[in-house]
This record gives sequence, structure tokens and C-alpha cells, in this order.
Amino acid sequence: MPRGRYSLHDPHDHTPLAEERFHCAPGPSGWRYVSQLTTPPGTGPKGVARPGTPAGSVDLALDDRGRPIRLELHASGWQVRAAALDGVTWVRTDPTGDHATEGNVRAHAFTGSSPAFLVATARLLRLTPDASATRVRLVAFTDPVLAPRTLDQSWALITREAHATDNGPLTVEEYQVTALDTGEQHAVHLSGDVVLSAPGIELEDLESPPSVFV
Repeated sequence: MPRGRYSLHDPHDHTPLAEERFHCAPGPSGWRYVSQLTTPPGTGPKGVARPGTPAGSVDLALDDRGRPIRLELHASGWQVRAAALDGVTWVRTDPTGDHATEGNVRAHAFTGSSPAFLVATARLLRLTPDASATRVRLVAFTDPVLAPRTLDQSWALITREAHATDNGPLTVEEYQVTALDTGEQHAVHLSGDVVLSAPGIELEDLESPPSVFV
């Protein structure tokens, strides 16, 4: 069960946004990822280190085909509960808890700022290096209020390579992800269920090796 910490930053100006402490694991019915987010640590009066404060959470569960069977997000008092149902369906609740809005889109899955969504999309598509790029429609829940937005991406698996480590070979996959509305491309590097690098994401600490999907 990998446990670790990601730092999240603005991919354009590198402004720190949050730290995400996570654990995840495959199981007989799929894969689950749970994390807690905090604001970036800072410096208080007289140079005293100031820890981050709670900023939200992610709880994502996939079935054995990579489909999101349960998603719960919290950020800035907002909450989203969602799942793959007639496409994808969600309920978004405001900080007061008085108002909830439902949404449904003919899409494949969800995405957002959490590294969990990159692993989930790769798991859903199950690409091979010799396959052509695959188009996928996703609903993104954007920070800071988890506003839903439908977008289309193209994913291609560029390389899959094994690297020797002290704990045995580590398989690293490099994906090319293209935003189909702008044509912007970026690389995502995964190993099992851990994001090694991606725009706005840095793996800062990993207590155990990534899980190997079968």
C-alpha cells in the first residue's frame, strides 16, 4: 500500500498550492485512493515555521475496469459526491449545506488537481506503447470551489521502461496528454499507482513502492 506526499503547485508560475498526503491500494474489486490536503507550510512571526492547515480531501474508488464507482471531494467547504452512472453523475453541495445541484454528462470519468485522477485515467484507458492516441471525455472539478467542467483529452502511451532499483525493477510509463480544445501537450510519468512527475505535481515522499496493476 503506497503512502506518501505530493506537493501541488501552479504549473505556470510554480506558486505552491497545497500538499497532498495519500495512501492507495489495489484490491479484488479495483483500486482506492484516499488523501488529505493542507495549505503549503510557511513561516510565521520571528521566522517560526508554520504548518499548513487542512484544505480538503479526496476519496476515489475504481472498479476492476478502471471506472469510478465512488468519488468524494471536499474543498473550501464545498463537497462533491460522484460516480459513473449513465455516463458520470454528481451532486455538488455548497458550504452552508443548504443547496445541492446535480449534474450528469456523457463522459468516461472525472479529473481534477489530485494526482489520483491521472492514475485513474491511465487505468481506465489501459494503453499500450504501440497503440494510437485515445480520446477521453472527462468532467473536471476545478479548484477552489469544485466547479464542474467537461473537457476532452487525448492520451498516448509513449514508452514503458523498467529501471533497476534497490527494491527490484521499477516500471515507468510516459504518457503524452493533449488538451483537445487548445492543443496544449504535456508529459505524465507513472509507476503503477504513483505519479512520478506531471505538470503542477511533485512526488516529495514515498514510504513504500508503487503497487503493480495486473
